[in-house]
Amino acid sequence: MSIFSFITKLLLLHSCTPGVGVVNSKVSIPHSHPYMVYIHDKHTPSSCSGFLIREDFVMTTATCNGRHLMVYLGVNDTNDLPEGIEVDVFPHKGFANKPGDDIMLLKLKTPATLNETVNIIALPETNREKISSNCMVVGWGWQEYNEKSQSSVLKEVNRTLLDSKNCATPHTLCANEVLPTKGDGGGPLICGNVPEGIVSYIRKESSTTYLTMYTKISYYLPWIHEILNVHKLWRSKLDAFKISDIRVCMIVKMTSP
Repeated sequence: MSIFSFITKLLLLHSCTPGVGVVNSKVSIPHSHPYMVYIHDKHTPSSCSGFLIREDFVMTTATCNGRHLMVYLGVNDTNDLPEGIEVDVFPHKGFANKPGDDIMLLKLKTPATLNETVNIIALPETNREKISSNCMVVGWGWQEYNEKSQSSVLKEVNRTLLDSKNCATPHTLCANEVLPTKGDGGGPLICGNVPEGIVSYIRKESSTTYLTMYTKISYYLPWIHEILNVHKLWRSKLDAFKISDIRVCMIVKMTSP
């Protein structure tokens, strides 16, 4: 295994370890990003970031996969977490703890109630080439690379994307500043109020140069909509079944001797 491959894999595998606060970032105004979701494995210290894209679905990185994930909505300070919600996990089938296909959907077993502190963010509509280079990363990650210091509050930082030709693949976006850290994995890259990317991993270009890589969301729209539509149809059929069941019960009750 080359040193490049080793470093890439190491950063990928640890992109969702505990921590809070993007390096060189500022504290977000409380609840100014109501789509943000704090994700924690209740049996390990691992945590990462995510964002709500439908009342019953959260998007994050596949690196954040775990057996006992809980999501927390409407969080500003992780010292004061609301009741967690259990989820079913849907990592992309192509993900294998290496660069590529680092995207996952989490289906909430109890759909979110939308309000001022909990809300969804709309995904890009098409796989477009031109994306605003003025972006922002939001998440809970380590405050410094050389310290295991944690901030309990959500933070944000502005980002400038590199031209797409400087990124390795058509399914990634990248920037040449290493700002997101452990714990920020799964958080959104917001460009023009649209989540265009997911914080994925850091790629070493040389002894002094690194690129922060983001999974390009629009590239995976067919897969995303396939998962969402299947579960939307399933939910509609379940609701119809419940209504029919109620009607049957009413008929039985009314006709019983």
